[in-house]
Amino acid sequence: MIVGQAPGVIEGEERRPWRGRAGRTLRRWLDMDEGEFYNTFYCASVTRCYPGKHLSGRGDRAPTPTELGLCRFWLDWELRLLRPGLVLVVGGLAARRLLGLKTLDECVGNRYALGEAVALPLPHPSGASGWLNAPQNRQRLEGALAVVREELKRVGA
Repeated sequence: MIVGQAPGVIEGEERRPWRGRAGRTLRRWLDMDEGEFYNTFYCASVTRCYPGKHLSGRGDRAPTPTELGLCRFWLDWELRLLRPGLVLVVGGLAARRLLGLKTLDECVGNRYALGEAVALPLPHPSGASGWLNAPQNRQRLEGALAVVREELKRVGA
C-alpha cells in the first residue's frame, strides 16, 4: 500500500492516483513501470479531495486539520480491511498522520510498525518539495529505496 497526502489536479481529472509528475518520479524511484506499480500497490491518501493550490502558487495547499479529520475514517478503514504487509508513507504530512513522526530527516530510511505492517517513510516526490536539495537527504532517499526493495521481496511483490 502507498499512502500519500492528497490527490492532485491530474489525479482528479484522470481518476487514478499518482498520475502526474510526482507519480512518474515515484515510479522511477521504485524502478517500476505503470503496470507493475499499479499491480503492486493499493494507493490511498490521508485526504480524498484535491485541496487546491498553495497561496504561493508553488505546489498544492496542505489539507487543514478539519479536512484530515473528516477523511481519517476512510484511511483507517482501508488499513483494517486490506491489512497490507508493507505501507510506503509518502511525504511529511502522511508520516505525521500515520506514524506520528515530526520530520522526514528523522524517519526516511527507517522501518516502523503500523499495526502488523512495516511502514517505510519516503519524501514526497513533488518538485515543490525542497527536501531533496540537500545532498544528505538524497543519500537518505537512496538508503530508503534499498529498504523498500528488501521489503517488497519480503512480502512477495
